[in-house]
Amino acid sequence: MTLRVKDLKVYYQTLRGDVHALDGVSFDLADGEIMGLAGESGCGKTTLGKSLIRLDGRMRHVGGTIELNGAEVPITDERAMNPLRYHEISLIPQYAMSALNPTRKIGRMINELLRARGVRPSKVADELRRRLELVGLDPDVLNRFPIELSGGMKQRVVMVMATLLDPSLLIADEATSALDVSTQRSVAESMVEFRDRGFVKSMIFVTHDISLVYQMADTVMVMYAGQVAEKGPASTIINDPQHPYTKMLIGALPEVGSTTTEARLEGIPGTPPGLLKPPTGCRFKERCPIASEECDETPPLVEIDTGHWAACWKTGR
Repeated sequence: MTLRVKDLKVYYQTLRGDVHALDGVSFDLADGEIMGLAGESGCGKTTLGKSLIRLDGRMRHVGGTIELNGAEVPITDERAMNPLRYHEISLIPQYAMSALNPTRKIGRMINELLRARGVRPSKVADELRRRLELVGLDPDVLNRFPIELSGGMKQRVVMVMATLLDPSLLIADEATSALDVSTQRSVAESMVEFRDRGFVKSMIFVTHDISLVYQMADTVMVMYAGQVAEKGPASTIINDPQHPYTKMLIGALPEVGSTTTEARLEGIPGTPPGLLKPPTGCRFKERCPIASEECDETPPLVEIDTGHWAACWKTGR
């Protein structure tokens, strides 16, 4: 098992109190697995990704554990986490294209990153050029500034930088959201190829685009208001979702070939609950069309079929 997260609780400290961004998240990620992480804005997707590599100083670890390759990840210890970054856990951050230093050439930035990780740039120079070519980039990009590259080229550069040291786990946070459709597909295919070639063991792909997740992910985990609503094989989540939220989320997607005259798309009524003081019981109950009195109690995340988990009292009914 590459990754095991158990009852993870991470809050953001604010002047008004703690925001319960992650409130008891548990899941496993196997070797070679690409997991798509989906849900509305504010559900905790990005916070989960950051928590695994510990990048945001506003976060407060309240409880739970993270294990990677059988060893506990010391997310509460900044100094102990530093040797793991890029070597064991790597991140393609949200708005990655803007993360490149505009005053540094690409090659210089990569060399500085490698030295900071204790690696001599000359040791991986040949591999760096090979991976640039794999994602369709000429090694000449190393001598160029970020402003000279297109959005898709920048994203590919960041992907190569994040995986150059062959991490066990890659977290891609909205890695394709700012790209056009054709470039999205190309970048997604490159990520899958990097997994297939063994450059990364496993991957968590954070996105709003469920259709893209379906094309590249082995499993999908749907989050709602800081908790896991459902997790299972990608085909099962798309074709046979069990949690009401997942059903409504997928029901809001247009079908290929359909027109507005044939079917009118419907969104999910209402808004997610505030996480400063989360409601008791099921957090989706105020928006759920089948909610009842038993939903005043928090439903456990249970395995309803092999590898298929859901947190709903009415699952299977």
